[in-house]
Amino acid sequence: MSTKAVDTTVPSTSSDGAAGSFDPAAPYRISESVSLRPEPFGALVYDFVTRKLSFLKTPELVEVVKGLEHHPDARAAVEAAGVPEAQHEAYLKALAGLLRSGTIVAR
Repeated sequence: MSTKAVDTTVPSTSSDGAAGSFDPAAPYRISESVSLRPEPFGALVYDFVTRKLSFLKTPELVEVVKGLEHHPDARAAVEAAGVPEAQHEAYLKALAGLLRSGTIVAR
């Protein structure tokens, strides 16, 4: 079985300097200022407010991020995307980083 690494390298604070507090049991969605462009490796992420370009490095992470708004919490979005249970914590860590960077927001 092959596994793909999930990139969790993101800033530790949001653009306003406030640390994000990620709760896997809370609901999230993609920020309204963010656009995802699908790519073979995952997706390009562009924030129209901060003008920052970043990447989601796996198609599975893209599915998790897109699915956030359709599920009651982050854990449910990870499960629904078909992420193997052994990788759930890595994906939740990645979502925490995406919250800190402003790519996703609480809803």
